[in-house]
Amino acid sequence: MSPITTHVLDTAQGRPAAGLEIFLEKKVKDAFVEIGRGLTNEDGRLPGLMQPGELEAATYRITFETGAWFEKEGVQGFYPYVPVTFQITAPEQHYHVPLLLSPFGFSTYRGS
Repeated sequence: MSPITTHVLDTAQGRPAAGLEIFLEKKVKDAFVEIGRGLTNEDGRLPGLMQPGELEAATYRITFETGAWFEKEGVQGFYPYVPVTFQITAPEQHYHVPLLLSPFGFSTYRGS
């Protein structure tokens, strides 16, 4: 399993956000470099953002392409994308970074 996983829940509809594109970046010097990309599955999860053993202590950013997903769903959303930046200090651990999403708000947290 990927050492960084995520899932997206559409809190306005009370269901997983399937088919939402997500990409993962790692900060290298002064820039972010893409290291993973994918679409959420039917359960709103993206378990394979990176290969096991590739996680390093660094700053990472997950970007959720919410605008395209809202458009596909026929919903007028306010946020075209949601970037979530976080620091990894213990690369031997698993990191779950979910997104709770509605057209006019979002929340995230470190899950288990």
